Amino acid sequence: MSSIWNNRISVSIFGESQDPTAGITISGLPAGEFIDAEEVSSFMARRYPSALRNSSQPCIQASPRIISGVLNERTTGAPLCALIQNAEIRHIEYPVEVPTDRVGTSDYTGTVRYRGYTDVMYLDKFTDRLTAPLCFAGAVCGQILERRGIYTGAHILQLHNIKDNPFDPVNISRDGVISVRSKDFPVIHDKKGWDMLADVEKARETGESLGGIVECAAINVPAGVGSPLFDGLGNTIAQLIFGIPGVKGLEFGTGFGSAEMLGSQNDDEFCTDKFGRSFTKTNNHGGIIGGISSGMPITLKVGFVPALPVSAADSSSDHEACFVPKAVPCVEAAVNIALLSHMLDYPNFC
Repeated sequence: MSSIWNNRISVSIFGESQDPTAGITISGLPAGEFIDAEEVSSFMARRYPSALRNSSQPCIQASPRIISGVLNERTTGAPLCALIQNAEIRHIEYPVEVPTDRVGTSDYTGTVRYRGYTDVMYLDKFTDRLTAPLCFAGAVCGQILERRGIYTGAHILQLHNIKDNPFDPVNISRDGVISVRSKDFPVIHDKKGWDMLADVEKARETGESLGGIVECAAINVPAGVGSPLFDGLGNTIAQLIFGIPGVKGLEFGTGFGSAEMLGSQNDDEFCTDKFGRSFTKTNNHGGIIGGISSGMPITLKVGFVPALPVSAADSSSDHEACFVPKAVPCVEAAVNIALLSHMLDYPNFC
């Protein structure tokens, strides 16, 4: 199982979904960076939005404990290792034979891939529980970026057939990014959020499940970050995004909508402000051109499949009808890690 990601920063996740403890080791972080442990815990807690805790989501808080790489709240330059306690362990017995009855999971493919030697109780290695280490790493990287003025935020753009207001791809502000992060339910338009919550509850009661789209934006990323071809900024973001369970689609900027445009409609015209800084009037390119940041907000949309449904007769209070809300900080985390990995090459960053 590939649990190590390496691109200037190295992220190594260990443990399994039903282990008492999972963890992560992050190598390559700059030394002397202040790490606010409470802010890290708050970031990770967003995986369980409070607005869902009385319906389909139990309150399960991951408790991280940093055991190396930080001294007196500052990074030492050594690998940062953290252990994350699993607050709830579910012992579910599955048959020993190759499972094919749980449609939509990696039970069958995992058994074939690991030749039957994987633990059949925990075949879904890419369960959302292993997103806790990813969120830990993303929270740490986010703090380092924010001290340089770079902010990342995400919200539920669409849940089932209910759509939230999108980010303004050209004029999104720091306040616009931060405000949605502090909400009980991560949407811009609160009324749409209430409709989404009602839809989730309806799906849970009937044993169904819902998918959706998470939109993410990063602002104040300077122009010139990234590289062409295989080490592009978009490539790096995509690799981490597809490490999140349930992801099936990703687009930057206008994305697939560009296929419906004329070239003159899709092209973003460059202009210069009174301070001599370049910008584009539109942002169809999503802040990345040729694998390199343009200085415009980086915008992306991530599509998630529905969670595993159950029959109405088997539905229960702990049935998870939709994991899109808890995926919001995961998307932010992936973007933070990717941005910091490239920013380390940027002149005068550290």
